[in-house]
Amino acid sequence: MEAIAKTRHLKGSPRKARLVIDLIRGVNVSRALAILKFTDKRAADPIAKTLRSAIANATYLAEQQNIAIDPDDLWVKTCFVDMGAHKNRRRMRPAPQGRAYREQRHYCHITILVSSDEQPVKEGKKYDKPAAEKKASTKGAAKTSEKKDAVKETKKAKKDDAKVEEIETPATDATVEASENTSPKATEAVVEQEAKNEAEVADAKDATSQTTAEKNETKPADEAQLDKNEELERQ
Repeated sequence: MEAIAKTRHLKGSPRKARLVIDLIRGVNVSRALAILKFTDKRAADPIAKTLRSAIANATYLAEQQNIAIDPDDLWVKTCFVDMGAHKNRRRMRPAPQGRAYREQRHYCHITILVSSDEQPVKEGKKYDKPAAEKKASTKGAAKTSEKKDAVKETKKAKKDDAKVEEIETPATDATVEASENTSPKATEAVVEQEAKNEAEVADAKDATSQTTAEKNETKPADEAQLDKNEELERQ
């Protein structure tokens, strides 16, 4: 089921009206009306009126033919704008450098056809790259893969060299001489020094572990000594 509506001699240029009507081509009727409602163009309102007229024509034809149609199922099948008459106005406008331009008032004709048939499914076309671009992409991918492989090989070689150096590092002369010069006397001196250090650590622990009672035992003697010192200073 199809219905058509036309608006003739609409004030405005057809070029500006085509910018609006291209938004609703192949769109459902309810969605097209919403788009036109929120489009900030002067041609949006007359195009919306034409679309409503087409919907009304479709419902009227359906009633005439005893066909049940839901207006929400309609969609814009075709829509276009033609150039109207200029009305041959003999008026001029001033232009720069003393010239004059003819004044032309543009008019256009709007045609909208709605249909209740099933919308054809639009198959998205895949973009096939040209042969040159494909070759360039394959070459670039091959170069990048070669660079990555080279970097990996160099890293592996560096790691292997570092491991070999760690394994093959011989004992230095200083370590050999130190091991040869070690005598039992030196070892005894080292043991004694360690024992002294341990004793000092134990004494420090005992000194710090004294209780307050033990510290207070020495206080009277200290006070007596202080009194003696003060008496001597007075004499």
